[in-house]
Amino acid sequence: MSGLERARIRALCLDLDGTLLETDDALVQRIERWLIWRPQRKRGRLARRIVMAAEGPANTFLAMVDRLGVDVALGPLLDGLHRRRGLAPVGDLRPVAGALPAVRRLAQHYSIALVTAREARSAAAFLQTFDLAGVVACVATARTTRRGKPDAAPILWAAACLSVPPQACLVVGDTTVDIRAGRAAGAQTVAVLSGFGERTELQRAGADLILESVAELPEVLIGN
Repeated sequence: MSGLERARIRALCLDLDGTLLETDDALVQRIERWLIWRPQRKRGRLARRIVMAAEGPANTFLAMVDRLGVDVALGPLLDGLHRRRGLAPVGDLRPVAGALPAVRRLAQHYSIALVTAREARSAAAFLQTFDLAGVVACVATARTTRRGKPDAAPILWAAACLSVPPQACLVVGDTTVDIRAGRAAGAQTVAVLSGFGERTELQRAGADLILESVAELPEVLIGN
C-alpha cells in the first residue's frame, strides 16, 4: 500500500476535474500553438504550467460569483470561463474511465465528499448528471470556504461535514494543489494521473500514493 495507512481512513475527499471527469485539454493545446519559441517537447509542460498558474484568479472569481448568488444568471459566462480554463461544462465532459463505478463502490465503505474549485452550479450539475447525489455526502465548492485549495480550509470543512477528523480523510486529486491541501490539513493523499498533474511533480508535492486513476482505488483500499 506504499505509504498509505489504510486503518486511518474513514472518509474520502475527491477532486472533480481531472480526477472524476476527463479534463478538457483544448486550452493547453491552444497555448502550445503560441509557444513556437519553445522546443516542441517542452511546449506541453509549459502550457500546463500556464493553465495551473491561472487557477488562483479564476477560482477567486468563481467564489465571488457563488457568494453573490448569481451563478445561475451568469451560467453562459461561467461555462465560457470554464472552457477558457480548460474545464468544459459538466455536460460536455466524460467521466474518467471506471471512476464513477469506483466511487459508488467506495461509498459502501467510506463517507464521500466532493472538494472542487468549481462553483455550486457546476457541482450540482455533476451530481445530477451522473446520479451521485445519494453517494456524495457533502460538497465543498469555490464558495464554501474563504480560501480554496491548496489551503487546508476546504479539506477541514469537508472533514467537519463528514464528522471525522481530517487525519481520517484521504484526499484524492490530479494536481499538486490537491496534494498540498490534503497535507496541510493533516490528511493522507492519493494523486491520480488522469488529469493535469505529472508523476514527478506529484511525488515532489508529497503524495502518499500515485495511481493511474480513481478506478484503481477500490482495489487499494478494499481489495477484490
